[in-house]
Amino acid sequence: MSVSHPPTIIVVHPKERKSKCTVQSLRTREDFVFWKFPRKEPDKLTNYVRLGMGGPQISSADAESGLLVLDGTWRLAEKMEPAFEELPVRSLPAWETAYPRVSKQFDDPDSGLATIEAIFIAYQLMGYETEGLLEGYYWADEFLEKNRDQLS
Repeated sequence: MSVSHPPTIIVVHPKERKSKCTVQSLRTREDFVFWKFPRKEPDKLTNYVRLGMGGPQISSADAESGLLVLDGTWRLAEKMEPAFEELPVRSLPAWETAYPRVSKQFDDPDSGLATIEAIFIAYQLMGYETEGLLEGYYWADEFLEKNRDQLS
């Protein structure tokens, strides 16, 4: 696989359960780097954008940038955000999740996506290659079907 962009950095909260993690299959790919929070290597974050809420929508204008993604429940990801606040935030348009989440304690945001879904959407909008990205994601077909009108 030939990659022309910096590796995507996924920062995983230590309390994130591997059994619920949708990005486990990406650990074998050379274009992904995993850090366990609070690990941070500022020298490797030059020219990166961070997926989050409230920033401009990610687009092909960000194609030269690397992507940093915080992986954890919504509550855990919120706690990680301040450690990476120097990175410009990019948001995603509304897509429908296929991940069957049920929280007994908290409501998920209406626009809540599984981490792998968010990465797929970001890659799609940035113009990055998406082939094989959803491999191993059990709900991939359902996710693509629910969002087929958004796919270019």
